[in-house]
Amino acid sequence: MPPSPARAFSQITIQNPDANAPLEPGIVHVTGTFSGVYDIALAVNGELWVEARMEDPDADGTGTWSTDVDLTSYDGPVEIIARGVDSVTRYAAWSPFLNLEVNNPAANTPVVRINSPSEQETWYGVVPVKVEVSAKNDIAAVEVRINGGAWQEAGPSDGTYTFIWDTKPYGGRICSLEARARDVNGNTGFSRSLYARVVKKPGVTPESGMTSEEIPAQDLTDSMSANTEQGMDIKTDLQESNNQGRAIWIWENESYPLVLNPGSRTVLDAMASDTETFGQDLIKTFYLAVGRYNGIRMLEDKRPEVRDFIDWAHKRGYRVQALIAGGTMPPYFGAYSRYETQALSEFEQILNYNLSSKPKERFDAVNIDTEPYSLPDFKSGKPSVQVQYLDMLKKLMERKQASGLTLQVGAAIPRWYDSSIDASEIPWNGTVKWLSQHIQDTVDYISIMDYRDQAEGGAGIIQQALGEMEYANTIGKPHSVLIGVETKDIADGGDPETITFNDEGRLYMEAELDKVSEAFAGNTAFGGIALHHYTTVRSLPSKWGPGAVRWFPGNDVDAPSSVTGTPQAEAIDYQRIDVSYGPASDNASIEEYHIYRGLEGSFAADATHLAGISQNLKFRDTGLLPGTTYVYKITAVDTSGNEGPPSDPIEAATQYTDLKPMVVTQMQLGYGEGKATVTLQIADLDSGEGIAAAVSGRFTHMAGKYVNGSATSAGSYSASSEAIATLSGEIGFLPRRITAPGYYWAQAYDAVHAPSVRWGD
Repeated sequence: MPPSPARAFSQITIQNPDANAPLEPGIVHVTGTFSGVYDIALAVNGELWVEARMEDPDADGTGTWSTDVDLTSYDGPVEIIARGVDSVTRYAAWSPFLNLEVNNPAANTPVVRINSPSEQETWYGVVPVKVEVSAKNDIAAVEVRINGGAWQEAGPSDGTYTFIWDTKPYGGRICSLEARARDVNGNTGFSRSLYARVVKKPGVTPESGMTSEEIPAQDLTDSMSANTEQGMDIKTDLQESNNQGRAIWIWENESYPLVLNPGSRTVLDAMASDTETFGQDLIKTFYLAVGRYNGIRMLEDKRPEVRDFIDWAHKRGYRVQALIAGGTMPPYFGAYSRYETQALSEFEQILNYNLSSKPKERFDAVNIDTEPYSLPDFKSGKPSVQVQYLDMLKKLMERKQASGLTLQVGAAIPRWYDSSIDASEIPWNGTVKWLSQHIQDTVDYISIMDYRDQAEGGAGIIQQALGEMEYANTIGKPHSVLIGVETKDIADGGDPETITFNDEGRLYMEAELDKVSEAFAGNTAFGGIALHHYTTVRSLPSKWGPGAVRWFPGNDVDAPSSVTGTPQAEAIDYQRIDVSYGPASDNASIEEYHIYRGLEGSFAADATHLAGISQNLKFRDTGLLPGTTYVYKITAVDTSGNEGPPSDPIEAATQYTDLKPMVVTQMQLGYGEGKATVTLQIADLDSGEGIAAAVSGRFTHMAGKYVNGSATSAGSYSASSEAIATLSGEIGFLPRRITAPGYYWAQAYDAVHAPSVRWGD
């Protein structure tokens, strides 16, 4: 079933700024109220997340929030919306959208469009490329590029701009054309891509000559015969069947190191090909995320490195699919028609990359993970959001057709698109169907996010995929249904006990996946199993408790480099500092970054100063003391446990507050009668006196139950996990929120942070 809606008492409002008056450029202070939510952030124009500061001195779950947004780079309409987490359901709660108008002509971005040539015709010889530009400021330059090559100037001509394109070197191909315009203030606008069919001579179409599936014009100086033969052999092998086998999602925090740090590929290759440690099937397909990360757009800024990775993967028999999520921030806004340009541009970037690359360097397919059900009006606005999402998918497929490329395009969808009322009776494209059926009609394949931890039974993986399997066979799309399963530790939203295999371990998961493979072995629609995702699959133990085995990449004694760039520390409020840093490199793969905290620069980067661990290039340090200067050092740790040198120290000072700090002074876990029990002691940090606080937390490892309750007047709180009746195992507990009137949780100073209990042999 779909995620449960936010409870009625959960509410977020935006009270300021006034949407009726134009805003001047600069910093605008956005404020609002909340009830029954936490972790509020503001989405700005589908491209920026700004976290908010929340004030709830009475600790009653209601209060005010605020944040500052820099509108210096905006001109015209700006859409904002606040999102928080429902304190009971832990699903998203939203404010209404608010549309602002910013009066800032100096920041106006030119609107650019290629008017000709046409995608509907074929072209030969010298072709004028006509570019239309609309802008508030004078234009300094207009440029055009072909197949991702060098930008070349287009001159003014009859109210537009013209680039004279000699198509002769591109004969027999479909080429991507892009234009950009820069005004005198440095604002740059980009056109959508146009795909022009160039013939070798009149009457010979690209389809009957050399197609866009062969060597691009910029590589004509290479040894064409050798490259073409090698590339086409690889493509033939990969496209013998649409069956993806075992696939795995790889998000940006891991995809970028794979592209930019070649040593990390040895770890991916070792894990994907290891069929012995846990009895897994060979992983054959990588869903490689290509979105912006750490200020880099790999398909724009690092094309040679992407080509090198894909070539490496193809030589080892892997397929590589480009993984995208909507082109916006948050990514699911790409499902809205008003964000269509961002979604299509993200997809065209993949098409343009493939057109500019040799066959052996190209993506084999695209996996689209845009999730419209995460939008605030998916339920209330049915079928509007559903239809907008389908329109987006249809336009992506039309862009693929225009490019002449034959790569497969698939969509990741939840398991309930063929069973929930929110996805039923969707009128679109002249028919009324389940949302899943419309999607299957449109794209080449689907990856069902069939996130349950058992193969069999009415709510199991097999049963919940039968509808999509049957429909794929009805419409004649073999190998077009993949079964996706979850391995993340799902801490927020839903029941982690039933959604993910994280609490059972690899051996149990592989046994259940064997049942799935066996059940669908004779089903023509079955296209394989996809694992979500690389980082957590790699770290998932064989089981929890004594005797657990974790995957190990092999002997490696070389430590990573230090982190790159200049690390930054920024105080957000009285108890939080955000730390960021650049990626380290390694001869293998970076597993995580350790963030050390002290009060002076000479502190040792050791276990007593470990503030936390991150697998990304940022870390949120919370529960600090107000009015205090903290110093940080960061190290990188590889998959073999080797730790690199610490960064130079950086510092930041927290702000002040009248709230008093409280901490967890004791936390004990025990196991008996088939469940774990936790006991916490909460006290004033300075006096040590107990506090009657509200406590939320969850059990971890083999358990996943989320608990909410209140500590006694002496500060004592106890809770039990769900039943876990096994001869051996491990259960932990993780406090998530602790609130009390006049206090805040200074969790950095807790005596115990995340204990666990083991039992059995």
